This record gives sequence, C-alpha cells and structure tokens, in this order.
Amino acid sequence: MDPLVVTLLVIPFAGAVVCGVLSRGAKVVAALVAAGAAALAAAAAWMSYPGGWETHFGRLPWLPGPLGEGPLFGVLVDPLSSLMLLVVTVVGFMVVLYSGDYLTERNAEHPYREGDNRYYFWLLFFLGSMVGVALSPNLLQMFIFWEMTTLCSWALISHTHTNVAQRAGVKALVMTHIGGFGFLLALCFLFAFGSGFSFASLGGLGEGLRVATFLLLLVAAWAKSAQVPFHTWLPDAMEAPTPISAYLHAAAMVKAGVYLVARVLSAAWEVPVVLGLVVAVMAMITIFMAIVSYFRQDDLKRLLAYSTIAHLGYVLIGCALGIFGSAIGFRGGVLHILCHGVAKGTLFLCAGAIAYGTGTRQISRLRGLAGKMPLTATAFMLGAIAVTGVPPFSTFWSKFLIFTGSLEVSNGAILLVLLAAESVVSFAWFMWVAQRIFLGAPSPAAAAAADPPPAMSIALIIGMVLCVAAPIFGLPLVNWIAP
Repeated sequence: MDPLVVTLLVIPFAGAVVCGVLSRGAKVVAALVAAGAAALAAAAAWMSYPGGWETHFGRLPWLPGPLGEGPLFGVLVDPLSSLMLLVVTVVGFMVVLYSGDYLTERNAEHPYREGDNRYYFWLLFFLGSMVGVALSPNLLQMFIFWEMTTLCSWALISHTHTNVAQRAGVKALVMTHIGGFGFLLALCFLFAFGSGFSFASLGGLGEGLRVATFLLLLVAAWAKSAQVPFHTWLPDAMEAPTPISAYLHAAAMVKAGVYLVARVLSAAWEVPVVLGLVVAVMAMITIFMAIVSYFRQDDLKRLLAYSTIAHLGYVLIGCALGIFGSAIGFRGGVLHILCHGVAKGTLFLCAGAIAYGTGTRQISRLRGLAGKMPLTATAFMLGAIAVTGVPPFSTFWSKFLIFTGSLEVSNGAILLVLLAAESVVSFAWFMWVAQRIFLGAPSPAAAAAADPPPAMSIALIIGMVLCVAAPIFGLPLVNWIAP
C-alpha cells in the first residue's frame, strides 16, 4: 500500500486514541496535529493520483465462491473520493482548530469544564470513519465505516449529557440506523444474487432486484442525509456543540448519504429512468419542506440545519440528472458536496461565535452585532452569499452546472424554475436574517459581544477563503467524473 494512503487512514484513529489519555492542553495540540496531517495527506493524495488509484488487501476465506478467494477490502483514490476527502479533512481541521477556544469556560452559551477527552476522541474517530467512507472501494467496506459514523454521531450529539441532547442523540442514532438497515439488506441482495460487493455489481442483478437494491441504498442515503421522511433528526441534532454541527451536520456525516448515491451511479451500470424520477421527486419535496420551515425558525442553528437539508436535496437533484443522461448536471451535484460543505461550515462556525459571545442563538434576541463582531459579521455575510449561489462564490458554480444540466433533459425547464425560485427565496431570507442580527442598535444580548478568540477567528478566516477558493479545487476533479 502507498504510505501516503496508510497515513491518511491511520492518523485520525491514532490521534483519537492519543487524545483520550492526554491532559487538556496536550490533547488540543495532538488533535490539531492529527487533523492537520490528515488534511495534508488528503491534499497530497489528490495531487498524486489525479486519474485514480486502487489497491486491494485482506480476505474472508470462509465466504463461498469468488468472494472468499480474492482480496475483499482495499483503498480507492479517484476524483470522487478525492473531492469527498477534501471536504472531510479540510473542514475537519477547521473544526478542530475552532474547538480549542470554543470548549472553554469563557463560552457564554455553554461553559465547558469537562468532557474534552470524550469530545476529541469521538471527533477524530469520526474523521477517520469519514475518511474510510470516502476511500472504500466497495459497498461492504463502506458499510462498516458508515455504521462507525452513526455511532460517533450519537456520541457527539449527546456530548453535553443534558436530557435534550441525549434524546437528540438517540433520535439521530435510531433514524440513521433505519437507513443502515436498508444498506444491510442491499448487501444481502448483492451477496445472495450478485457477483460481489463492488459499486458496479448492481448492474449484474436482474432488473427487479436491481431496482429494489438501489431503492434500499437510497433509503440509507435519505436517512443519513436527513431527507424526507427522515429529516426530523437533523434540526434536533443542533443540541450538539456548534463545531460538531459545522462538521457532522454540514460538511461530513450528512454528505455520506449523497456520496453513496453518487458513488453507486458513477460505477457505469445502467440505471432505469424511473429511479431518477424517484430521486428527483423526493429531493424536490425535501427542498420545498425545508424552505417552508425557514420562516418558523428563531434558532439560528436550526435555520442552518433546514438549509443544509435543502442543499443535500440539490446534490440528489444532480444525481437524478445524471440518471436522466446529463453529465453536466451530475458533476454539478457532486461539486455541490464540496461547495456547500465549506460555505455552510463557515455559517455554522459563525453561529457558534455569536452564541459564544452573546450567550444566545435566538434571532429575535440579536441585533447590532456588526459593530461588536466585525469579523464574524463579515464571515457570516460571505458564507450566506456563498451558500445561496451568488457569483463568484462557491455554490454558484455547482448550482450553475445543475441548472445547465436541467436544460439538457426532458421537461428540465420546470426543474430549473423550481430550483431558481429556491435560490431567490433562500437569498432573500438569509439577507433578512443577516440584517436582523448585524444591523441596528445593539440588543441587550449583543451589548458585551466581541469577535471570538484567535483559534476561532482563524477558522472563520479559513472558511471565508474556502468560500471563494473551493471551486478552484473542485472543478478539475468533477471534470474527471462521469455518471
């Protein structure tokens, strides 16, 4: 195996173990080193294997037939996995950096006095699990890491051990595990009736089994990515510490579901058009539900959670366009994984900075923060225009490809109008929220606010840079991907 890939896989897990036993100051440094090394290794893998690289190892000789004769596990580095790795590791580094100052007694919303060992252990363990999801060369290996992320999500959402947080953690565990059961049934179908667990093995099934297996994987993706009817766990998961929301619920875990769909569709097997209709219709229902929910939110993090649900629908729309025959639309959906991840991660970190300084994240209690928190206000505005698709910021490029792809398919103009309407409504609402929070005379909650400490501020600056630069790295990768 390539030592670079070994480093990428091993370091987050090794860092998790080390952070579990070190003192507070040392564990923050160790976590930062582990996350930084993973990000550098991911960038190096992206540059080293632009056309793709795959290796296999490990056998399960007790399995019958060809499955027990050859290597079953391995590593796959290609443009799609490289794009996912960039999201997982770079945003992961931002979150670990941010957490060093966020998890302190100075946090006005929730002073943190203990639990750092658990926090950094589960955060780095989650980072390693997501790296495993991205690098998996087949569905069996992906399922193992997939379930590991479910466990980590439960632990991190429940971190504060309040009753509300524990209920939210269990709800996320149960609802995403329902999807995991669908994934498991799909693996059973492939084992019983197919030729293996490869992403392309669905193409070897009979038509009925192929449709059923894909639908089971789609249920797994819907649950993991909080799509209708599994969407309710994600807003409740905002009880997690805000850095966790920025990572699990904007850039990493929820992206695993849509990544699964994109990975299966890119494996060059014939997908019935009816499956594309199912994906597209459910994605549009989810987007509509999320937009309607915007106007009922007073909690800034819950607003961002519903926005995330809508944008995950965008990725699935891109996947549906790929099924309908639009390579441009599919590439736009894949690119949206990266472009939305960095923009929404930045917005969540801004929400955390606001709560850190004011003690609240209720929109109705906040006003006049621009004068008190100019860096945070700038980062929030940049993240808002980036996530709503204002050119030339990140999601403009992915939305542009999706919009273009919709014109390449039959009746796609209807889809284009609906998606354009979503962009207009989202932009208007985010601008209203930004004006409400940052302009005017300071409210009582904002009177003593100030921009966050250095580590949190540096993470916000990195996020602002990525809101501009992410497409520069993402566009060359998606040009190598075809549905």
